Amino acid sequence: MAHDVKRYPGARLFTALFFLYLYLPIAVVIAFSFNENRLVSVWTGFSLKWYESALSNRALMDAVKISLTVAVIATAIATTVALMAALVIVRGRDVRFRRVSETVVNLPLLLPEIVLAVAVLILFSQLGLQNGMAKLIIAHTAFCIPFAFLPIRARLQGMEADFEEAAQDLYASPWVTFRRVTLPLIAPGVFAGAMLAFVISMDDFITSNLLNSGGSTTLPVYIFGLIKQGTTPELNAISTLIVAGSLILATTALVLTFRNPNRG
Repeated sequence: MAHDVKRYPGARLFTALFFLYLYLPIAVVIAFSFNENRLVSVWTGFSLKWYESALSNRALMDAVKISLTVAVIATAIATTVALMAALVIVRGRDVRFRRVSETVVNLPLLLPEIVLAVAVLILFSQLGLQNGMAKLIIAHTAFCIPFAFLPIRARLQGMEADFEEAAQDLYASPWVTFRRVTLPLIAPGVFAGAMLAFVISMDDFITSNLLNSGGSTTLPVYIFGLIKQGTTPELNAISTLIVAGSLILATTALVLTFRNPNRG
């Protein structure tokens, strides 16, 4: 028998307080990003000058370019690897150690990020890899793979194999079956996985901070440097832009993930 949680005493109040505690600090940051006064806590009037100041900041724009470059490349590689892994694990026949393979793919989700970051840092030190961008791309790709893998796997598991079997009955090659049948049907899952990987890469701080070197400062690391100097309305404007971008990408990914796989 299903229970209506709304009927429990205090459930509505507890829910309201929970979301207030969760989102009120973000709302305050967004509100004060439009403050004309340089003092963050003193409201004097509405202004967009801090957004203009943030967008004209050369160091900030360089950090944005580095973050976007790393995120795009890492997302492309991670999504490709995740797609191949999902096809083998879900659609593969007579795959040995299927569960073990799936656990290995999802291992970065099970480990604390600081552990993975330190392991990658030690590995790069042993290999003598000095290129900051290359280190960031490799590390981001590693921890983005499971985030891209999960939506793709879910899409494949929710899709019947009848269409692929029908294509094979019509003498379509495996590549043609994948390109004309499988890929279009799982495209929303692939896109959702790619968007999740992109957001995770853009928002990462721990790994990026440990691997930070000259000319490879990502946006979260740059923002952390600003915080150490003191909070300014420009920082609020930057944070608001990040929140807006993350919400757009995450919402798009979630909508595509939960879209009916049998529709269309």
